[in-house]
Order: sequence, then C-alpha cells, then structure tokens
Amino acid sequence: MSRQIPIVCPGHTRPLASLQYLPTPSGPFLTSACHDKCPMLRRGTTGDWVGTWLGHKGAVWEAELDGRANLCATASGDFSACLWDAITGEQLAGYPHKHIVKTVAFSPDSGRLATGGHEGVLRVFDLSRYADPNPALSLPLPKKANITKSHWCGPSSSPGADCILTGDSSGLISLWDVRSSSVAATYAVSGAVMDMEVREYAADTMTICAGDKITFFDLKAGAKVKEIQCPKGMHFREEGGASLRPDGKKVAAGGGDLWVRVFDYESGEVLETLKGHHGPIRCVRYEPGGETYATGSEDGTIRLWRS
Repeated sequence: MSRQIPIVCPGHTRPLASLQYLPTPSGPFLTSACHDKCPMLRRGTTGDWVGTWLGHKGAVWEAELDGRANLCATASGDFSACLWDAITGEQLAGYPHKHIVKTVAFSPDSGRLATGGHEGVLRVFDLSRYADPNPALSLPLPKKANITKSHWCGPSSSPGADCILTGDSSGLISLWDVRSSSVAATYAVSGAVMDMEVREYAADTMTICAGDKITFFDLKAGAKVKEIQCPKGMHFREEGGASLRPDGKKVAAGGGDLWVRVFDYESGEVLETLKGHHGPIRCVRYEPGGETYATGSEDGTIRLWRS
C-alpha cells in the first residue's frame, strides 16, 4: 500500500456523484455534483472553493461546465436539468423531465445541451432559445434502460461534433447521430455503465466502468481495445469511476471499497493503492495536465492526489 497525503476538499455533506475538470487560461476548474443538492466549483490545482449553484431540490448527479467556462449544466433527482451562468451563479433556465435526470453534456460549440436519465430518453435542447423548456430532439433508447452517462463528441473525434455517446443501465453504449436522429453504433459491456470518460487527446479513447472491469474503446476504430480486471473487493456495480491520465500511461480508479488504485494502462498491474476516504469511491478524474487527480466519495469529501 502506498502512502500519500492528499489535499482534502470539504464542503459537501452527502455522497459525491461526479467530478469534471475544465482547462482554462487561468488554470483548471473542477466541478462537483453531490447528493446534498449543491453542485460546487473549485480551483482545480488547489481545491479552493469558488462558488455553489443553489436551487435544486433533489440530489445532483452531474455538473458540467461548457468549453468556455461561461455556462454550467446540472442533472438532478428533482426531475430537472438546469442551466446556470457559471460566473454569476444565476439560474438561466430549468428543463423539467418526467423522472430523475442523471447526465448532461454540452455540444462542443456550447450551442446545445443533451440530457438523459431514468426515462431512457436522450433529449437535446437548443441553447440559442435557452429559456424554452421544450427539447429540440427526444430520442428514446433502443431498449428500455436508464441513461447513466453521456458525452458529446468533440471536433477531433472521428464521429464528428454531431454525435452523442450515452451509457445505460443495460450495459450498452450508444453513439447517436443527431442529424439523422438514429443510433450509428453500439458498444457493449458486462454491467450497468457507472462511469464514462472520453479524452480526445488520449487517442480518442473511451473509458467505461461497469461490473468489475475497466474497459477501453478506440472511437476512431470503433472497437474495444482492452480491459482491466478489478482486484478482489473492487467493483463498479453501484458506484465508482476511472480516469485515463492524459499521457495514456496510467489509470486512476475507485469503486465499491475504500481504496483508490492506480493501474498501469498497458499491463493492468496495480501501481498504487491509496487509503484516505472513509466511504466507497464514487468518481475519479485526472486534471488536464495529468499532475494530479481528484476522487469523490460517499464520505462527502473530494481529495486531490499527486499523479
């Protein structure tokens, strides 16, 4: 077991649900979604608190900044997604749904917002009419399941900027062509998708956490690249996440136990096992420079670790 003293970021009072880094000219920012209904914004390198978006009446499952760091979108258990001014904290719009919303994703040009959740419907909102609560598109999943994660493909991904990836509770990852309102491709894993990360700068690699494996797909080739088997006690059946370091050499992950683990990407060998959290790990993300990574836990804290 490795020894390391992480930076502890208090402030949340319930289990964490997601973390997201965004690089900016003034340094990276870190957003966090939490069951305490209060998504937060922090400085990515120090963990210093910047602000909280207040207004949700249920657990917040995901919080994401747009590429310009001007807008924030949140997905909540109060059956809504919200759009916020990321600078002032003002709520700009609310998008009612018929069930829990688990995920939000901005288009690369910040002009559209995708949402998904327990309805099993992918919705796309036109942000040029951000006050309009009606989606421009509503696309039901091919089979009944909950949408757990989403990602809008960026300009460098071969599918193009008009495609959205969704992961669901049946273990299916779907690539949606927004222009034709159809599923262009699917990928399968064994277990509900608990986490999905797409890093265009890491050879368009998609990292999926499901069951007791971390699975990697090459989006350009449209094929599974490899899997890392979790050690005994670690799993992604109810929570957990993994993040590929920007240089593609290491994978930080945490799941159903209290340990944070760092794997060698090529061999799958555990390089570090770190203890610090007092509850299962629910989300993990490397910062854009790859020098540190953040973990969020059921214990209500975020911890920043040296890579």
